[in-house]
Amino acid sequence: MQAEPLIPPPSRRDLLLTGLAASMPTALWPRTAAAQPALSTRPIPSTGERLPLVGLGSWITFNVGNDRVARENCAQVMRAFLDAGGRLIDSSPMYGSSQSVVGEGLARIGRSAGVFAADKVWIAPGSRGPAQIEESQRLWRVQRFDLLQVHNLLAWEAHLPALFEMKAAGRLRYVGITTSEGRRHREIESIMRSQPIDFVQVSYNLLGREVEQRILPLARERGIAVLANRPFREGALLRGLQSWPLPAWAAEIGCDGWAQFALKFIVSHPAVTCAIPATSQVAHVRQNMGAALDPLPDEAMRQRMAAHVAAL
Repeated sequence: MQAEPLIPPPSRRDLLLTGLAASMPTALWPRTAAAQPALSTRPIPSTGERLPLVGLGSWITFNVGNDRVARENCAQVMRAFLDAGGRLIDSSPMYGSSQSVVGEGLARIGRSAGVFAADKVWIAPGSRGPAQIEESQRLWRVQRFDLLQVHNLLAWEAHLPALFEMKAAGRLRYVGITTSEGRRHREIESIMRSQPIDFVQVSYNLLGREVEQRILPLARERGIAVLANRPFREGALLRGLQSWPLPAWAAEIGCDGWAQFALKFIVSHPAVTCAIPATSQVAHVRQNMGAALDPLPDEAMRQRMAAHVAAL
């Protein structure tokens, strides 16, 4: 398994500034939870349970070690996410300190109830999976996960049967698999066809659309929920777009910036259940959550959006 390439972490000064802003009393924030419009949701095909179209990832952004200022900032990011109506938070043992940061942050803000806890098993041999899952639950401070995914298919032949047993025993609600950056799509398809998984997590964004060809149609056919990772390509997509003005017609779908433009393209695909952007900034998480508000682009608008970005 290869880890995704790292981008430079935010500086301590940036973390301090955003942390101070995030820790302001809720009454001083531009919008409170009570003032938030309802987010658009999509059902998990295997049960009908609905999830907001935008979740929260923790890759890189929550891997802050023991830095107390950075940890507090992450807690405020989660507070803003939940205040906006978000539910699904995704992490992994691969993500350094992210799991403990999530668990500590949720406890700090007192908001564990209602969170859809999505994590992964990432270890070989598969016999070591149960111990890793137990440690992940300890770090998250949860009794059970809503979703456990085999991260990048590592030892999936051993992990999936164990996860299905956990689900049957009521110790887990959903089972899934993941990949990133277009890796091992043939194997992903094979597992989707042969195993009763509830979720598949893949990379999908305006410049990375390979999953539209086979995986997304197969997910609809098989009744499998889809989580979309790397929606901003670790920020590279947005950094490239920021040198261009947002097209005026983006206002037709309620976009106030490129982040919402990129996310609305993803979550408007009918096979996508939830996109999971990661961020270390409260202002950014609030903007991201705006992508789950109506109106969403129809297919004609989606093609216009993709063509516009491809031409830049």
